[in-house]
Amino acid sequence: MALLATRAATAAGLDPIPGSPGLPILGRTLDMLNGRWMTDDSFYRTYGSVYFSRAVGQTFVVAADPDAVAVVLANKEKSFASGPGWSFFIGPFFERGLMLLDGEEHHRHRHIMQQAFVRPRLESYLAGLQTTSAEAIAAWPRGEIKLSPAVRNLGLEIATRTFMGLPAGLEAREVMQDFEACVRAGTSVVRRPVPGLRWSRGLAARARLEEYLLPVIRAARDAEGDTLLHGLCQARGEDGERFAERDVLNHMIFLLMAAHDTSTTTITTMAYHLAKHSEWQERCREESLALGDAPTLADLDSLTSLDLVMKESMRMISPVPALARRAIRDTELLGRFVPRGSLVTVPIQHLHMREELWPEPERFDPERFAADRREDQVHRHAYLPFGGGVHKCIGMFFAGMEVKSVVHRMLREFRWSVPDGYVMPVDRLSLPKPKDGLPVHLAPL
Repeated sequence: MALLATRAATAAGLDPIPGSPGLPILGRTLDMLNGRWMTDDSFYRTYGSVYFSRAVGQTFVVAADPDAVAVVLANKEKSFASGPGWSFFIGPFFERGLMLLDGEEHHRHRHIMQQAFVRPRLESYLAGLQTTSAEAIAAWPRGEIKLSPAVRNLGLEIATRTFMGLPAGLEAREVMQDFEACVRAGTSVVRRPVPGLRWSRGLAARARLEEYLLPVIRAARDAEGDTLLHGLCQARGEDGERFAERDVLNHMIFLLMAAHDTSTTTITTMAYHLAKHSEWQERCREESLALGDAPTLADLDSLTSLDLVMKESMRMISPVPALARRAIRDTELLGRFVPRGSLVTVPIQHLHMREELWPEPERFDPERFAADRREDQVHRHAYLPFGGGVHKCIGMFFAGMEVKSVVHRMLREFRWSVPDGYVMPVDRLSLPKPKDGLPVHLAPL
């Protein structure tokens, strides 16, 4: 066992953080690239609630327990910054997105952005979202299909139409490929613009996104519309302030990535579990068939079984598997000394599968979120699908609306199944997705 910053910890009257740097030079870089970093609990079992390791040339302090997570996310001493944490991974590609801002600037931007996510705005987005979903899902071929690419294509159409009012097409698909290149660049081992490598491809993709989106934003700045882009352009702060053109660009690039990838991950995971558990698929279908083709927000809120499935699916495969912070001063975490500059991570996927928090965590059990059980309330920071603290996902209600709308439409169109014994293999290189595209059989109702 190694200890982090022993002398400094002793001088501060704190305990050093236990852990292991991992392999020589590489550290745990391979574990990070193959996703084992977020699913393996051996370090927690060995070192406890707060431990350290190294990967991609950085020292990571892991807050592996809900009590440690509470300290990091509450951040009462202003010691853990979100921007410097996420900037290491995605800063060059999602420059000045909301998650990369801190303090008063973050508060001001979030307050303005919130105007684009109030309930009347959500209701205005819903009609277009439902039309897009209905058209796309009706065109899915019956029989054998790789569901994950189909869901990602649908998410693309929702993003381009609902967010920007643009028709789907080759250009839009190229835009979303650029978003994916930016996301995957964050896990680069070589973090330099070497031609042909992932980091360089991410930088080129960001440049293309700016070239594509800036004219769209300029056209929307003073135009009326019911897209998310118009909502951002028209949003005002308390003093009437609105976002500058560059602010809108940065926030749109970040929101398009966050909404598309996390929502499609959740829809795909829900579809997988509903295919594996036909009793839950029928239970959800019964509720959906009782509603019309175009449910209101209140109608979607009434789909209680679907809500339980959504929550359990986000627990088992977290759309965002970890949160990043950086210690901007020497500080402490549950009595342990955290040196300035340390990357601090909250391993959401690990927390969601801890057997001390979730009985039989590997078992799909949506009822654990039912009113008479509420296992998610065992600790305020045991369940974090949308993060927590002041940086909790601003689009969480939009995401829930999108996910429920799409799965509701699927339930009304067909039944789907996977072969007996099938287990979905998950690619965790960046954000989770099926390695095999999730093959299912669609049968019309």
